[in-house]
Amino acid sequence: MDIELARTFLAIVSAGSFVRAAERLNVSQTAVSARIRSLEEQLRRPLFVRNKAGASLTPAGESFLRHAPALVQLWERARHEVAVPPGRRAVLAIGAELSLWDPLLLRWLLWMGRAAPEVALRAQVGQSETLMHQVAEGILDLAVLYAPRYRAGITVELLAEERLVLVTSPPGAKGDAPPYVHVDWGPDFAPSKGLGRADPAIHVGFGPLGLGYILAAGGSGYFRMGAVRPHLESGRLALVPGAPEFVYPAYVVHAETTDPEVVRLALEGLRHTAAADQAEVPPDAMPGSGPALPG
Repeated sequence: MDIELARTFLAIVSAGSFVRAAERLNVSQTAVSARIRSLEEQLRRPLFVRNKAGASLTPAGESFLRHAPALVQLWERARHEVAVPPGRRAVLAIGAELSLWDPLLLRWLLWMGRAAPEVALRAQVGQSETLMHQVAEGILDLAVLYAPRYRAGITVELLAEERLVLVTSPPGAKGDAPPYVHVDWGPDFAPSKGLGRADPAIHVGFGPLGLGYILAAGGSGYFRMGAVRPHLESGRLALVPGAPEFVYPAYVVHAETTDPEVVRLALEGLRHTAAADQAEVPPDAMPGSGPALPG
Protein backbone atom coordinates (compact mmCIF):
# COMPACT_ATOMS: atom_id res chain seq x y z
CA MET A 1 0.00 0.00 0.00
CA ASP A 2 1.23 3.53 -0.82
CA ILE A 3 2.12 5.01 2.56
CA GLU A 4 0.78 8.39 1.43
CA LEU A 5 -2.71 6.88 1.47
CA ALA A 6 -2.39 6.17 5.18
CA ARG A 7 -0.94 9.66 5.77
CA THR A 8 -3.88 11.22 3.96
CA PHE A 9 -6.36 9.11 5.94
CA LEU A 10 -4.79 10.29 9.22
CA ALA A 11 -4.76 13.90 8.04
CA ILE A 12 -8.51 13.77 7.40
CA VAL A 13 -9.15 12.23 10.83
CA SER A 14 -7.06 14.94 12.48
CA ALA A 15 -8.48 17.84 10.46
CA GLY A 16 -12.08 16.65 10.47
CA SER A 17 -12.69 17.27 6.78
CA PHE A 18 -11.28 16.63 3.30
CA VAL A 19 -10.92 20.37 2.68
CA ARG A 20 -8.85 21.09 5.78
CA ALA A 21 -6.78 17.95 5.22
CA ALA A 22 -5.95 19.16 1.71
CA GLU A 23 -4.80 22.49 3.14
CA ARG A 24 -2.56 20.79 5.69
CA LEU A 25 -1.07 18.44 3.11
CA ASN A 26 -0.68 21.28 0.60
CA VAL A 27 -2.46 19.31 -2.13
CA SER A 28 -5.77 19.73 -3.93
CA GLN A 29 -9.02 18.40 -2.51
CA THR A 30 -9.29 16.30 -5.66
CA ALA A 31 -5.99 14.61 -4.82
CA VAL A 32 -7.16 13.89 -1.28
CA SER A 33 -10.42 12.39 -2.55
CA ALA A 34 -8.55 10.27 -5.10
CA ARG A 35 -6.20 8.89 -2.44
CA ILE A 36 -9.07 7.93 -0.13
CA ARG A 37 -10.95 6.37 -3.03
CA SER A 38 -7.87 4.28 -3.83
CA LEU A 39 -7.50 3.27 -0.18
CA GLU A 40 -11.16 2.30 0.07
CA GLU A 41 -10.83 0.20 -3.10
CA GLN A 42 -7.84 -1.65 -1.62
CA LEU A 43 -9.64 -2.26 1.67
CA ARG A 44 -12.96 -2.91 -0.06
CA ARG A 45 -14.78 -0.83 2.52
CA PRO A 46 -15.90 2.81 2.77
CA LEU A 47 -13.86 4.69 5.40
CA PHE A 48 -15.59 8.07 5.65
CA VAL A 49 -19.07 9.51 5.59
CA ARG A 50 -19.07 13.09 4.32
CA ASN A 51 -21.52 15.58 5.79
CA LYS A 52 -21.94 19.32 6.13
CA ALA A 53 -19.75 19.37 9.22
CA GLY A 54 -16.89 17.57 7.45
CA ALA A 55 -16.16 13.84 7.48
CA SER A 56 -16.78 11.12 10.05
CA LEU A 57 -15.41 7.60 10.20
CA THR A 58 -17.41 4.52 9.27
CA PRO A 59 -17.01 1.36 11.39
CA ALA A 60 -14.40 0.21 8.87
CA GLY A 61 -12.65 3.55 9.20
CA GLU A 62 -12.60 3.18 12.99
CA SER A 63 -10.96 -0.22 12.58
CA PHE A 64 -8.34 1.09 10.13
CA LEU A 65 -7.54 3.98 12.48
CA ARG A 66 -6.18 1.47 15.01
CA HIS A 67 -3.55 0.37 12.46
CA ALA A 68 -2.80 3.40 10.28
CA PRO A 69 -0.44 5.18 12.74
CA ALA A 70 1.62 1.99 13.15
CA LEU A 71 1.90 1.63 9.36
CA VAL A 72 3.30 5.13 9.00
CA GLN A 73 5.58 4.76 12.02
CA LEU A 74 6.97 1.47 10.72
CA TRP A 75 7.77 3.09 7.38
CA GLU A 76 9.51 6.02 9.03
CA ARG A 77 11.45 3.71 11.35
CA ALA A 78 12.63 1.73 8.32
CA ARG A 79 13.74 4.97 6.64
CA HIS A 80 15.67 5.97 9.79
CA GLU A 81 17.46 2.63 10.01
CA VAL A 82 18.38 2.55 6.33
CA ALA A 83 19.72 6.11 6.58
CA VAL A 84 22.08 5.44 9.52
CA PRO A 85 25.38 7.18 8.63
CA PRO A 86 28.57 5.08 8.44
CA GLY A 87 30.15 4.59 11.85
CA ARG A 88 26.87 5.16 13.72
CA ARG A 89 24.57 2.51 15.18
CA ALA A 90 21.25 4.36 15.20
CA VAL A 91 19.52 7.59 14.26
CA LEU A 92 17.44 9.56 16.76
CA ALA A 93 15.13 12.37 15.68
CA ILE A 94 13.87 14.91 18.23
CA GLY A 95 11.78 18.06 18.01
CA ALA A 96 11.06 20.87 20.42
CA GLU A 97 8.79 23.89 20.53
CA LEU A 98 10.44 27.11 19.44
CA SER A 99 10.74 28.47 22.96
CA LEU A 100 12.41 25.29 24.22
CA TRP A 101 15.34 24.87 21.87
CA ASP A 102 17.61 27.12 23.92
CA PRO A 103 18.92 26.04 26.33
CA LEU A 104 17.16 22.66 26.77
CA LEU A 105 17.53 21.17 23.29
CA LEU A 106 21.01 22.62 22.83
CA ARG A 107 22.21 21.17 26.15
CA TRP A 108 20.61 17.82 25.33
CA LEU A 109 22.49 17.64 22.02
CA LEU A 110 25.75 18.23 23.91
CA TRP A 111 24.84 15.56 26.49
CA MET A 112 23.98 13.00 23.81
CA GLY A 113 27.19 13.77 21.93
CA ARG A 114 29.18 12.78 25.03
CA ALA A 115 26.96 9.94 26.30
CA ALA A 116 26.13 8.25 22.97
CA PRO A 117 28.58 9.23 20.22
CA GLU A 118 27.43 6.17 18.26
CA VAL A 119 23.95 7.68 17.77
CA ALA A 120 23.36 10.11 14.89
CA LEU A 121 21.05 12.97 15.90
CA ARG A 122 18.45 14.96 14.01
CA ALA A 123 16.93 17.96 15.75
CA GLN A 124 14.31 20.46 14.68
CA VAL A 125 12.03 23.10 16.17
CA GLY A 126 8.40 23.70 15.34
CA GLN A 127 4.88 24.22 16.60
CA SER A 128 3.25 21.86 19.08
CA GLU A 129 0.59 20.45 16.75
CA THR A 130 3.10 19.77 13.97
CA LEU A 131 5.54 18.07 16.33
CA MET A 132 2.81 15.86 17.83
CA HIS A 133 1.77 14.85 14.33
CA GLN A 134 5.36 13.95 13.43
CA VAL A 135 5.77 11.85 16.57
CA ALA A 136 2.52 10.03 15.78
CA GLU A 137 3.74 9.32 12.26
CA GLY A 138 7.19 8.18 13.36
CA ILE A 139 9.02 11.07 11.71
CA LEU A 140 10.24 12.12 15.17
CA ASP A 141 11.21 9.75 17.95
CA LEU A 142 10.57 12.33 20.68
CA ALA A 143 9.29 15.87 21.07
CA VAL A 144 9.40 18.34 23.94
CA LEU A 145 6.21 20.38 24.23
CA TYR A 146 4.32 22.64 26.59
CA ALA A 147 0.76 21.39 26.03
CA PRO A 148 0.69 18.00 24.28
CA ARG A 149 -2.56 16.44 23.16
CA TYR A 150 -2.97 12.91 24.47
CA ARG A 151 -3.34 10.43 21.61
CA ALA A 152 -3.50 6.67 21.33
CA GLY A 153 -0.05 5.13 20.98
CA ILE A 154 1.75 8.19 22.37
CA THR A 155 3.45 8.27 25.78
CA VAL A 156 3.45 11.62 27.60
CA GLU A 157 5.84 12.32 30.48
CA LEU A 158 6.19 15.43 32.61
CA LEU A 159 9.74 16.66 32.04
CA ALA A 160 9.99 19.87 34.04
CA GLU A 161 7.84 22.47 35.77
CA GLU A 162 9.49 25.65 34.60
CA ARG A 163 8.93 29.04 36.17
CA LEU A 164 7.79 32.10 34.28
CA VAL A 165 9.31 35.12 36.06
CA LEU A 166 8.89 38.85 35.53
CA VAL A 167 12.17 40.51 34.59
CA THR A 168 13.04 44.06 33.63
CA SER A 169 15.86 46.02 32.09
CA PRO A 170 17.26 49.09 33.95
CA PRO A 171 15.11 52.26 33.97
CA GLY A 172 15.60 54.72 31.11
CA ALA A 173 17.84 57.75 31.28
CA LYS A 174 14.99 59.82 32.74
CA GLY A 175 14.14 57.12 35.26
CA ASP A 176 11.09 56.01 33.28
CA ALA A 177 9.86 52.47 33.91
CA PRO A 178 10.63 50.13 30.97
CA PRO A 179 7.59 49.29 28.80
CA TYR A 180 5.88 45.95 29.39
CA VAL A 181 6.20 43.36 26.60
CA HIS A 182 3.50 40.69 26.75
CA VAL A 183 4.45 37.20 25.56
CA ASP A 184 1.56 34.90 24.65
CA TRP A 185 2.25 31.88 26.86
CA GLY A 186 -1.23 30.44 26.26
CA PRO A 187 -4.80 30.96 27.51
CA ASP A 188 -3.94 30.25 31.14
CA PHE A 189 -1.45 33.09 31.19
CA ALA A 190 -3.15 36.41 30.49
CA PRO A 191 -3.36 39.91 31.98
CA SER A 192 -6.83 39.00 33.22
CA LYS A 193 -5.28 36.38 35.50
CA GLY A 194 -4.17 39.08 37.89
CA LEU A 195 -1.08 40.50 36.21
CA GLY A 196 -2.57 43.96 36.18
CA ARG A 197 -1.02 44.75 32.79
CA ALA A 198 -3.93 44.88 30.41
CA ASP A 199 -2.31 47.24 27.90
CA PRO A 200 1.17 45.96 27.01
CA ALA A 201 3.38 48.10 24.84
CA ILE A 202 4.16 45.12 22.61
CA HIS A 203 2.46 41.76 22.23
CA VAL A 204 4.47 38.83 20.80
CA GLY A 205 3.71 35.14 20.35
CA PHE A 206 7.28 33.89 20.66
CA GLY A 207 9.27 34.07 23.90
CA PRO A 208 12.79 34.46 22.40
CA LEU A 209 11.53 37.32 20.21
CA GLY A 210 10.20 39.22 23.22
CA LEU A 211 13.37 38.56 25.19
CA GLY A 212 15.54 39.70 22.32
CA TYR A 213 13.50 42.90 22.08
CA ILE A 214 13.86 43.92 25.71
CA LEU A 215 17.58 43.10 25.65
CA ALA A 216 18.00 45.40 22.65
CA ALA A 217 15.50 48.17 23.41
CA GLY A 218 14.64 47.79 27.08
CA GLY A 219 11.43 46.61 28.68
CA SER A 220 9.93 44.10 31.06
CA GLY A 221 8.08 40.86 30.61
CA TYR A 222 7.53 37.28 31.71
CA PHE A 223 10.02 34.70 30.50
CA ARG A 224 11.28 31.24 31.38
CA MET A 225 13.83 31.28 34.18
CA GLY A 226 16.13 29.04 32.17
CA ALA A 227 16.19 31.56 29.34
CA VAL A 228 16.78 34.69 31.43
CA ARG A 229 19.19 33.27 34.02
CA PRO A 230 22.37 34.22 32.07
CA HIS A 231 21.09 37.81 31.73
CA LEU A 232 20.23 37.97 35.43
CA GLU A 233 23.75 36.80 36.27
CA SER A 234 25.32 39.37 33.94
CA GLY A 235 23.17 42.20 35.31
CA ARG A 236 21.50 43.04 32.01
CA LEU A 237 18.13 42.09 33.51
CA ALA A 238 16.75 41.96 37.04
CA LEU A 239 13.84 40.17 38.68
CA VAL A 240 10.92 42.43 39.60
CA PRO A 241 10.59 42.20 43.41
CA GLY A 242 7.28 40.81 44.63
CA ALA A 243 6.02 39.87 41.15
CA PRO A 244 4.05 36.62 41.00
CA GLU A 245 5.64 33.62 39.33
CA PHE A 246 3.85 31.03 37.21
CA VAL A 247 4.45 27.32 36.74
CA TYR A 248 4.82 26.35 33.08
CA PRO A 249 5.19 22.56 32.69
CA ALA A 250 7.10 21.01 29.80
CA TYR A 251 6.48 17.46 28.61
CA VAL A 252 8.32 14.91 26.49
CA VAL A 253 6.27 12.69 24.18
CA HIS A 254 7.25 9.63 22.18
CA ALA A 255 5.55 6.88 20.24
CA GLU A 256 5.23 3.50 21.93
CA THR A 257 6.64 1.79 18.83
CA THR A 258 9.98 3.61 18.74
CA ASP A 259 13.28 1.86 19.54
CA PRO A 260 13.11 1.40 23.34
CA GLU A 261 16.87 1.47 23.97
CA VAL A 262 17.49 4.63 21.98
CA VAL A 263 14.47 6.34 23.53
CA ARG A 264 15.54 5.28 27.03
CA LEU A 265 18.93 6.93 26.57
CA ALA A 266 17.40 10.07 25.06
CA LEU A 267 14.94 10.37 27.94
CA GLU A 268 17.77 10.03 30.45
CA GLY A 269 19.57 12.89 28.73
CA LEU A 270 16.47 15.07 28.71
CA ARG A 271 15.86 14.44 32.41
CA HIS A 272 19.48 15.32 33.20
CA THR A 273 19.41 18.57 31.23
CA ALA A 274 15.99 19.60 32.55
CA ALA A 275 17.02 18.88 36.15
CA ALA A 276 20.29 20.74 35.71
CA ASP A 277 18.47 23.76 34.31
CA GLN A 278 16.01 23.84 37.21
CA ALA A 279 18.81 23.37 39.74
CA GLU A 280 20.73 26.23 38.13
CA VAL A 281 23.69 23.97 37.36
CA PRO A 282 26.03 25.35 34.68
CA PRO A 283 26.11 23.27 31.46
CA ASP A 284 29.71 22.13 31.90
CA ALA A 285 28.83 20.66 35.30
CA MET A 286 26.12 18.38 33.96
CA PRO A 287 26.75 14.62 33.87
CA GLY A 288 28.55 13.98 30.61
CA SER A 289 28.20 10.26 30.29
CA GLY A 290 25.45 7.75 30.56
CA PRO A 291 24.89 4.10 29.81
CA ALA A 292 25.68 3.35 26.20
CA LEU A 293 23.41 1.40 23.91
CA PRO A 294 23.86 -2.32 24.39
CA GLY A 295 26.31 -3.79 21.94
